[in-house]
Amino acid sequence: MAFTLGPHAQSAGYRLATFDQIGSTNSEAMARARAGERGPMWFVTTEQTAGRGRRHRPWIAPRGNLASSVLETIEVAPAVAATLGFAAGLALEAALRAVAGPASVGFSLKWPNDVLAGQSKLTGILLEAEVIPGKGLAVAVGMGTNVVAAPEGTPTPATSLKALGLETSAEQLFTALSDSWVECRGIWDEGKGFGEIRRRWLALAAGLGQPVAVHTGNTTVSGIFDTIDDTGCMIVRTSTGDRVPISAGDVHFGAAASAGAA
Repeated sequence: MAFTLGPHAQSAGYRLATFDQIGSTNSEAMARARAGERGPMWFVTTEQTAGRGRRHRPWIAPRGNLASSVLETIEVAPAVAATLGFAAGLALEAALRAVAGPASVGFSLKWPNDVLAGQSKLTGILLEAEVIPGKGLAVAVGMGTNVVAAPEGTPTPATSLKALGLETSAEQLFTALSDSWVECRGIWDEGKGFGEIRRRWLALAAGLGQPVAVHTGNTTVSGIFDTIDDTGCMIVRTSTGDRVPISAGDVHFGAAASAGAA
């Protein structure tokens, strides 16, 4: 089965580059941007050998998983561009629901950039951006999904659609994702629609109102996951009543948070 764009993505003018195998779809997207490509364009494979997640962690997609990146050129500040990751989370969750059908799998969104099935990580999102002189920002939104296999020994336990009993393919999931991306990207609207994205994201947020510990370098902030603010920061309400904004970090909920997980 070949990768194909969904009808909404085709109508919106997206283009598609597919690969039997590639090191990193994000790296390919950014290399194309440096060479003059402005998108919107998808870069997709079922086997990625040198992908990466946040904090330079490896994200390897064995054959059958979905590694995908969409290249967009936008004229917004980098801090606004970063909120596009929340639209990506919503798009992935919608695509997963579309292929899962009536199956009773509960997907949720873990701040800042994961989709969970139960308590296990199913997908990851990585945004990379570079300034294009006179053209704004080239942004590659990388989205990796464990379709047939999940890595072991990860900080957050991982799972795959196959392990969940959902028989689908990377190609089917991508078609759904390309269409849901068009919808969520349109709502985001160069950041002007982040209020609506934020509302929808919070409705699916994992751990909202629960104990959380966020590790940022050598510092740990513990408390209750209160909300995300209008810039996408996690707001943690500490035991002293302070509301601390967190812009990046590793998040632990529940028992791991209570124990101050490392």
